[in-house]
Order: sequence, then structure tokens, then C-alpha cells
Amino acid sequence: MRTVLVVLFDDVQSLDVTGPMEVFAGAEIARPGSYRIRTASVDGAPVRASSGLTLVPDHALADVPAPHTLIVPGGTGTRLPDPRLTGWLGAHGPRCERLVSVCTGAVLLAEAGLLDGLRATTHWAYCDQLARDHPAIEVDPDPIYVRDGRVATSAGVTCGIDLALALVEEDLSREVALEIARHLVVFLRRPGNQAQFSAQLAAQTARREPLREVQQWITEHPAGDLSVEALAARAGFSPRHFARAFRAETGTTPGRYVDRVRLEHARRLLEDTADGVEEVSRASGYGTPEAMRRAFVKALDTAPAEYRRRFRPSLTN
Repeated sequence: MRTVLVVLFDDVQSLDVTGPMEVFAGAEIARPGSYRIRTASVDGAPVRASSGLTLVPDHALADVPAPHTLIVPGGTGTRLPDPRLTGWLGAHGPRCERLVSVCTGAVLLAEAGLLDGLRATTHWAYCDQLARDHPAIEVDPDPIYVRDGRVATSAGVTCGIDLALALVEEDLSREVALEIARHLVVFLRRPGNQAQFSAQLAAQTARREPLREVQQWITEHPAGDLSVEALAARAGFSPRHFARAFRAETGTTPGRYVDRVRLEHARRLLEDTADGVEEVSRASGYGTPEAMRRAFVKALDTAPAEYRRRFRPSLTN
């Protein structure tokens, strides 16, 4: 039986706590004897989450041995961390088989010196600060979670569920993780290197209606002519004015926006359909499998066929 300990503190983000706990609790229901789940605060006293919810821990940190999996959630309580908590993490974290943070829980691990020399992520809004405050950490702002040896860090809030599902799949099986994901009505196949934002969320929504309509057109027609000239004509702008206006209002260039939309479309088709790689490449606007392969390797460090094998194995058997 693997012990899972979630640390609690005042102003913790409650979903950072309950999301992963629901995943491991679901695994324990599906496979009894798999996990023993416990919570602990510095002194064993109840804590008040940032949402106002009161959480009652099972133990004081001083009374629990180092667990197999230690989960450190985030929240506004990480802005001025309790030195007793970071001290406990620094002393006991190295003795855990697996060290996990959710959202800004990475800040607590960093303050405890547990991320130095490692690659890590956190909520997108705090990645720059984490990198500035702890230059010994290789902060990657893009993925929803990162694994570096026995340390795993996840991005904002719900990404802790994705990471917990990946850990259950690693410990037990894909079938168990899928069973839990179905019960929680969440996606199982969000891989760790998936971006924290979709193209539509990563870019700002344009202020002017013609540019907003172009954004929608790109999303709905990834295989269409998405050159700057064609998109400018659709918006009623000159190509030069369109490129400047699009970047000013969305925060990205038309080309980068198109690249991201096409990559997301191709990934969805590889995950959710039985279409061949050549069909997917045409439907996503790449034209050829080789062009799509280059895009996947550049963005995801994996080829389309390998991506499908990892995240939709039933289609490759």
C-alpha cells in the first residue's frame, strides 16, 4: 500500500487538495489496498482554505513519517509561507519516494530547496516569479505538468487532477486511471506536455469584430488557406495592417496562432479518431505527413505516430 500525504495550510486552494485526493480515493475504491490517503497541517489544527472552506487534517506534520507520495498544494497561502512548513518539507521531502506539487505548491518546494537543478512548472501567472526568485530551477511555463525524476510539478489547479491520474496509471494501470477519469467526468488523455492554454485561451480575444471573426474562422477551418493574405482579405484589411493589428490585439502573430490551432486539431484527431496520419495531416492543414511530423517534433518532441501510441494505444494495436 502506497501512503499519500497531502499537506494543508491556511489559504490553501481547496481544489488543489481535493482534486488529487479524489483521484487517489477513486483508485482505492477501484483497487482496495492501493493507497492510504492522509492529510496533515503544521500543528494538526484545522485550516481555512482561500475559498472559506474549513479543512480538518488527520495529523500534525510532526506525527507522520515520510510518505510514499507527498502532495504539496498551492494557493494564496504560499505567498508568505510558514517557515515551519518549508522546514518540514526540506527535512522530510528528500525521504519521500515521490514528491508532487500542485499549482503554486511549487513555490513551497522551491523555498524548501527541493527543486534546485530540476525542471519544474507552476501556474502560468507565477512562472516568471518562480524563475526570478529561484534561478537554480529550470522553470517551464508551458506544460500542464512536468516530471523530473521522483519530483512532479503541475500547473494551475485542475492540472493536479491530470497529474494524479498519470501517477495512478503509472502505479496501477491505464484501465484504472480511465475508470477514475470517467467517474470524475474528466479527460484522461491530457498529456503532461500539453500546453496550459489552448490557442484560443493563450491568445487574447481581438477587440475588433473582423479580427474576432478571423480567429473563429481559423479554429473552424484549420485546413483552409490561412495565409496572412487570405486572412487579411477576410478581415477587410491590407496584409501589413492585418498582421500588425492581429498581433496588437491578440498578443501573437497570425502565423503562430495558426500553427497552434493546427497542432491542437491534429492532436484531437489522433486521440479521438481512427483516421490515418495522412488523413489527419490533410484535415489539419499540414498537407503532408512529413510537415505534420516536423510540427509535432518541434512542439512536442514526439512524432504523430508515437503520440497516438502513447495516448490512444487502442488504435495502434
